[in-house]
Amino acid sequence: MSDKSLYERLGGYDAISAVVADLMVRIKDDDKLSRFYDHRGTDGVAREEQLLVDYLCASTGGPMVYTGRDMKTLHAGMHLDDEDWRRAMAHLTSTLEAFEVPDQEKGEVLGFHENLKPEIVEVS
Repeated sequence: MSDKSLYERLGGYDAISAVVADLMVRIKDDDKLSRFYDHRGTDGVAREEQLLVDYLCASTGGPMVYTGRDMKTLHAGMHLDDEDWRRAMAHLTSTLEAFEVPDQEKGEVLGFHENLKPEIVEVS
């Protein structure tokens, strides 16, 4: 097992930022998930994307500080359901595969996100 943090094994800030940018395009292009971005300003979407980068960097052992809200508060009222979750996770998997993230790191990233599901999904 490596002594490097997941942040380092993923390639650091630039790699995580590139993954987030790709993921956001996939989600915004998804027929069902795009509803979360309808009628949102460019600045608000850019801020959300930066907060996601910060969150993932901080959560994987990087030097970033996440200043956003907790996941439950952040997603409250969005009425995310199991289908939304499956679609988002499929996009995340596709993004990680497109960036050729090794299986171990991909598994850690997906496992981390799977642990967040109870805080994010409101409607089963």
